[in-house]
Amino acid sequence: MITRKLSAGDIIEARCTKCREVMNHRIVAMVGEKVVRVECNTCRGIHNYRQPAEAKVVIGGKSAGKAASKTVSPPRKTKKDPDIADKEEWESLLPSMQVDQAIMYEMNAKFKLNDLVQHTAFGIGLVTLIVKPNKMHVLFQGGKKLLRCGV
Repeated sequence: MITRKLSAGDIIEARCTKCREVMNHRIVAMVGEKVVRVECNTCRGIHNYRQPAEAKVVIGGKSAGKAASKTVSPPRKTKKDPDIADKEEWESLLPSMQVDQAIMYEMNAKFKLNDLVQHTAFGIGLVTLIVKPNKMHVLFQGGKKLLRCGV
């Protein structure tokens, strides 16, 4: 088979960015022997050349080419639901909490890390993170909440 060099004006197959398909295109610009810009013969859109994806050949249950050289990774583990993780953390901290030492929550009160807080709506909570300026993350039985404080 004889292959001839491509030049501007020749027709080639390329992936069209407007049609989202592999279509016939006319070469508009080249740099050396590399095709740079093409015009779609269907929608007349001019765009950078995108080489059509090569079809994967399946041989004996494995695809040939780049995919065959890749190692197979184990399936990804699903992440824990944040609400479930918060409840598990709450349950593990509950035995060590001294509920009688909880500080009543007020928006202008100052709190430190690991302080126990008594909130009127959420109940007992533990300060897990101080966020500047004047906010804190508190772990309650119902989950984490971001509360205002006077830090």
